[in-house]
Amino acid sequence: MRKGILELCVLSIIAEKEAYPSDIIKRLKNSKPELIVKEGTMYPLLTRLKNSGILSYTWKESESGPPRKYYTLTDNGQEFLHDLLDTWNDLVATVNATTLFATKKKPKRKPKVKKE
Repeated sequence: MRKGILELCVLSIIAEKEAYPSDIIKRLKNSKPELIVKEGTMYPLLTRLKNSGILSYTWKESESGPPRKYYTLTDNGQEFLHDLLDTWNDLVATVNATTLFATKKKPKRKPKVKKE
């Protein structure tokens, strides 16, 4: 996955409301198309963003175990997210503009069959 896209998705989820890492992973997995992210990827990413001042967290008691870290965006995180969104929108516009001809000439494809 291109660097920055996972950060964009994670920060966008956290921008909606504070989030627990497992909830972020579930939300990405339930997206269409599915985006599979492992805990081994998520936790280092969240730690790096926290250490960069983009995220902060609070501990909250859990009904089913130890306290949990819930992440929120800092003011710097809000600004960083907006910059990522601007970059993403520019990239999408560029890709759409440069692939317009190929998209119009695209042959019909068979639907993908999900492997179980």
